[in-house]
Amino acid sequence: MDTAYIGKSRKRVDGVKKVTGTATYVGEFKPNGLVHGYVVNSTIANGKIVAIHTNKAKLIEGVLEIFTHENLPEDLVHNVDYTDPLSPPGHPFRPLYNDNILYNGQPIALVVAESFELARYAAGLVEVEYQVEECSTDIMKNRDSATSEGVEDTAPNRGNPELAFTNAEVKIDVEYSQPRHYHNPMEPHVSIAEWDVHNKSFKIYDKVQGVNSSQKYICGIFNLNSEKVQILSPFVGGGFGSGLRPQYQLFLAAMAARELHRPVKVSLTRKQMFSFGHRPACIQNIQLGASKKGKLESIIHKAYGETSKFEKYNETIVDWSGMMYRCDHVKLEYELIPVNVYTPMDMRAPGGATGMFALECAMDELAVKANIDPLEFRLINYANKDQNEDKPYSSKELKECYRQAAEHFGWLQRQTKTIEKKDDSVLVGYGMATGCWEAMQQKSSAKAVLDSSGKLVVSSSTADIGTGTYTVMSQIAAETLGVSMMDVQFDLGDTSMPKAPIEGGSWTVSSVGSAVKAVCIKIKEQLVDLAKVSSNENLDEVSYDEVSCADGELVLPNGKSINIKKILKKAALDKIEAENTLEPEERQEQYSCYAHSCVMVEVNVDKDLGMITVPRVTSAIAGGRIINPKTAESQILGAITWGIGMALEEEGMIDDRNGRIMNANLAEYHMAVHADVQQLDVLFVEEHDDIVNPLGAKGLGEIGIVGVASAIANAVYDATGKRVRNLPITLDKILV
Repeated sequence: MDTAYIGKSRKRVDGVKKVTGTATYVGEFKPNGLVHGYVVNSTIANGKIVAIHTNKAKLIEGVLEIFTHENLPEDLVHNVDYTDPLSPPGHPFRPLYNDNILYNGQPIALVVAESFELARYAAGLVEVEYQVEECSTDIMKNRDSATSEGVEDTAPNRGNPELAFTNAEVKIDVEYSQPRHYHNPMEPHVSIAEWDVHNKSFKIYDKVQGVNSSQKYICGIFNLNSEKVQILSPFVGGGFGSGLRPQYQLFLAAMAARELHRPVKVSLTRKQMFSFGHRPACIQNIQLGASKKGKLESIIHKAYGETSKFEKYNETIVDWSGMMYRCDHVKLEYELIPVNVYTPMDMRAPGGATGMFALECAMDELAVKANIDPLEFRLINYANKDQNEDKPYSSKELKECYRQAAEHFGWLQRQTKTIEKKDDSVLVGYGMATGCWEAMQQKSSAKAVLDSSGKLVVSSSTADIGTGTYTVMSQIAAETLGVSMMDVQFDLGDTSMPKAPIEGGSWTVSSVGSAVKAVCIKIKEQLVDLAKVSSNENLDEVSYDEVSCADGELVLPNGKSINIKKILKKAALDKIEAENTLEPEERQEQYSCYAHSCVMVEVNVDKDLGMITVPRVTSAIAGGRIINPKTAESQILGAITWGIGMALEEEGMIDDRNGRIMNANLAEYHMAVHADVQQLDVLFVEEHDDIVNPLGAKGLGEIGIVGVASAIANAVYDATGKRVRNLPITLDKILV
């Protein structure tokens, strides 16, 4: 039995359940007496509700209640806390709180009926009268209202960037912009709430990326202790950040369940999935100056991000420009533009995908202007330390990413490459970009139970949003205790389990995985203690660290081994268990911890039609220790695909007259599909890091998308000679 699992490709342990339909997602639970809620959304972006007429809907047989601001329970209005762990500065949105309309799509009523279809039909009979006030959703039109109020500090400025820019021999002064992007996971958001009248407690199934987040939210609103609120989320059909904060259907389901004493299910439609959160639209101004030899002399980067009128959503957009490349003169600014939209949300690589798009395009522009190869230009300005914080990196194999990507892609030979085509109507271009993302570890807890049959059950209240959490945690636990993965069960998605952070930020493996490793080591230590009592071996002088686990046995320093199951049997124990909480080590604060990548792409542009295709992408990733290459590659492939959509297709369109999202569906909100994806090659660069966390893993969820859009934009310029600085790069911008 080989129990060395870390670093090896393994199929998903939950794969069979998912492909056979036996994995139970939140919306599939059916408690007895379940009824359904359907949300009515506002059709204006700013103003007040003058009247809301529900009489026609209430006459429908099977309609149980219609909740609006007029009958919101009194205890939910005063002395309640609607914040959640990720609430930005400001006042969090409160569903049905009053008659004020803050954005188009705001939930203003919940119709509860015996069936979903009945609730939906009755919702269509609800009539609303508004007092409409002027709204504005376009950040371009509202740039004058930009403010630094509520903005988190950017990295400190250094040197004299304005003077250095003035004196630079080669320089650019450009503006980039991108539209709103929407998450659109396969599984829409849904909550099922059950209220226990006798115990005054909730049991709630919620589509969320962290059950503890939803628990805090519900406890704050309903003034309950955490023991009275259980949140469950065993399977999540994608999140990408949309489930980091509790969404309004959770509150509505809980409120209705408590009032009606019936389990209530509230599902959001695909259109309603556009009614909360998004990657914010952004404007970025960048000034770069360099010497003729390509050495960066000045970086000035200012970004304008959108936020709602009621919260100040922040992203780390400009800090990347102060860290990525060596430069002594840097100025970074970030301001917010409040508009009549819902508060933006974190979306895969928040801030990084945005800020690095502008920076990497600007670096390409400056390299071309200096007549230096874009790859060579980046190597000339390679940063060996983080100048923002004046810290060394815990590890950085970016140069090796450059080397391996260039070799695999054929970067140095790219100008001689040709593609098969029937005529001369296709332009070919090549582009590259650097990627970077934080490698963070959060406080996490885990529990492990090992029984006398050798079965190991490990649990933590983390999530699996499709990333492979079930699988990699099983691998970590199995190898740490030296047992077969077949004997390991990993449980998650339940607030009754040890606390874990939300699944986001690419920190789940580094955080929860490290906690799983630590708690399994505690089990090993208990086994060593038991063996010292029951074994014939003299183990009194043997330390825990001298004992390893493999093939279902404790392996002693002298090479002998003791069967784990026999240890428990001799001790007459049915099981042993341990629980542990792990926090980042203090020494991590002395280093900057990041994952890095190099993305190289080829694009084909139709001369006559301006249509762009991406036949090849190579992404070389330095992400620390790779726990499971199979699931890791899947993460990067998905991220690259999204990067293609970000560059060429995704664009949330809002009618500025009324704040309505015009393409709130999957037919008109374009994103990358199978036809857009051709040859995607992922290279994992070996990187050892014993500082970042006990596993040496850096996380891969976000790093794969950073740099893809900019590499494509740079390749489009290489093919056409046109710089398109406002995403997405659609054919009309090429043909102009």
